[in-house]
Amino acid sequence: MNMRSFWWLALAFTLTWIWLQWMQFTAPSTEQNAASAQVESSTDASVAAPSDVPGVNATAAHKDAVPTAQTKMQQGQRIHVTTDTLDLIIDTAGGDIRDAKLMDYGASHDPSQPFHIMSDTGSLLYVAQNGIATQPKAQLPAPNHKAVYQVSQDRFEMTGDTLAVPMVWEKDGVKVTKTYTFKKGSHVVGLNYKVENTTQSVWSGSLYSQLVRNSFNPESNFMMHTYTGPVLYDGNAEEKYVKHSFDDLNTQAVTGKAVTGGWGAMIQQYFLTAIIPNQDAQNSFYAKALGDDRYAVGVVEPLVTIEPGATGELSSKIYIGPEKQDVLANIAPGLELTIDYGILTFLAEPIFWLLNHIHSLVGNWGVAIILLTLLIKLVFYKLSETSYRSMARLKKFQPKLQQLKENYGDDKAIFQQKMMKLYKEEKINPLGGCLPIFIQMPVFIALYWVLLYSVEMRQAPFMLWIEDLSVQDPYYILPVIMGITMYVQQKLNPSAMMDEMQQKVMKALPFIFTFFFLWFPAGLVLYWVVNNILSVSQQWYITKKIEAGEEK
Repeated sequence: MNMRSFWWLALAFTLTWIWLQWMQFTAPSTEQNAASAQVESSTDASVAAPSDVPGVNATAAHKDAVPTAQTKMQQGQRIHVTTDTLDLIIDTAGGDIRDAKLMDYGASHDPSQPFHIMSDTGSLLYVAQNGIATQPKAQLPAPNHKAVYQVSQDRFEMTGDTLAVPMVWEKDGVKVTKTYTFKKGSHVVGLNYKVENTTQSVWSGSLYSQLVRNSFNPESNFMMHTYTGPVLYDGNAEEKYVKHSFDDLNTQAVTGKAVTGGWGAMIQQYFLTAIIPNQDAQNSFYAKALGDDRYAVGVVEPLVTIEPGATGELSSKIYIGPEKQDVLANIAPGLELTIDYGILTFLAEPIFWLLNHIHSLVGNWGVAIILLTLLIKLVFYKLSETSYRSMARLKKFQPKLQQLKENYGDDKAIFQQKMMKLYKEEKINPLGGCLPIFIQMPVFIALYWVLLYSVEMRQAPFMLWIEDLSVQDPYYILPVIMGITMYVQQKLNPSAMMDEMQQKVMKALPFIFTFFFLWFPAGLVLYWVVNNILSVSQQWYITKKIEAGEEK
C-alpha cells in the first residue's frame, strides 16, 4: 500500500465517519418527547366510533381513513400470555398487545433477561392495535381498538403446540370473539375476529390493524446509526419496499391505493413487528404522525358483510420477532427486505450466505469471519500479489528515486519525466497499491452492514474477552492490534517520494484508524485484523524475494 492508497483509505473512512455522524445528527430527537409518551390509564370504555378509527376499506384508503392522535390510552384488565418465544401483555381495553418480550433473545445489557421490544410504560411507547371499522351510518356496531372485551382468565401459558387467547365483545345482537393464536416455536401471532350476527339486519365491517410507537429508541448507538421507523411493502409497485421515516411523517402522511397483498411494519436494528394481512386480498396501507411523538403504520382490509343470523370471520397476522432472512421470506413476500443492507445488498447477501454456511460447519461466528477473510484473500491473491510486487520494486529503487529527487527536485517537470521513465524501465506501477483497496472497501462496507443488521451476529461470542461480535471490543484490544498491523504494513511501503509533512501524516494514520475502529463492531475489526496480518505476510514475503534478487 503506497501513499496514494493510504489517502484513499483515509478518505473512505472519513466519509463513512461523516455520514454516520450526519445520520445521527438528523435523526429525530426523542428525549424531549419521551415524557409525553408515558401511558396513562383512563376509565373511558366507550365503543362508539371515535375519530381515530379508520374508515371502511371498500376499494381504496382515503385521507379520513388514517387514525388521528389518541392522547391517552385507556387501560382495562391486563392479560399475561407466555409461550416459548413470546411474553406478552394484552389489555382488554381494545384487546391491544401492549407489551412484548422475546424469550429467545437476550436483552442488550443483560442477556439473561428477554429482549423487551414493545411497551406501554416508561419512555418507549410501542403497541399493536386492531379493530373493526364500520361505515359512518352503519346500523350495527363493531368493536374498534377502544372497545372493552371480556375474558375468562388473566393468564395464559402455552403447554402444547398451540395456544388460543379468546376475548368477547357483545352489543345490540352482535357478538364478536377476538382470538390471538400462538404456535410453538413461532413469532407469528394469528389474529381472528369471529362475528355472530343474531340481528335481522346485514352487518358489515372492515378489519384494520396498526402499530403505534414513539420515536424513542433505547438501542440507539451514536457511532452506528440504524433506521428505526415505519416501512411499507407494495408488491405491485416499482419501488416495492419504502421507508417512511418519523421526520417524513411529521410533514406528510402516507395513504395508498388498494393493493394485492402487501404488509406494513415498524423496524429497528435486528427486530421488527409487522402486520401481514391476507396476501390475496385488496388491502390499503397508511402511515402517519399521530401527534405527541406518536406514529402509526397500518392496514385496512376489505369490507366483509354478514347476513342476518349468520357468522363470519376476519383474520390477519402479526409478526413480533427477529429479522431472520430464512424465516421472514417464508412468512410473506418481501418481508426479508426489512434486513436492509443498502446499495451493497448484492455483496452483503452473498457474504452473509457464505458466513452462514461456514458457521454451520464451525459453530462460531468469529471463526467463520476468519475463514471468510481467508477465502476473500484467496480470491484476490493474484491481484494483491501484483500490487505488492509493484510496491516492492518501488521500494527497491528508492535510492534511485531519492537521487532523482535530489538532482531534479527543483524542476518538477523534468523530475516527473525522469521518474516516469524509471517506472517504465523497471516495470513499476505507482498506482498498484490502490486497486486492492478499491476492491476491498466495498467488501469491508458490505460486511459492516451484515454485522449491523444480521440478528444472527447479535450477542454471538468469539473467544476469550469477545462475548459479542456485533458490538465494540470492550477492552479495545482488537483495534490496537489492527493499528499495530497497519503500522507494520506501513513500514513495508516505500516512502522516498513523500515530503516531511506527508511522512508525518502517514505515521499518524495508524493511530487515526485505530481511533476510528474503537467503536466498530468487534467482528468487523476481527476481519480487518486478519486481513492485515495476511496482507503483511504476503507483502513481506514478496518484498524479501525482490530485494534478494529472486524476482525481477
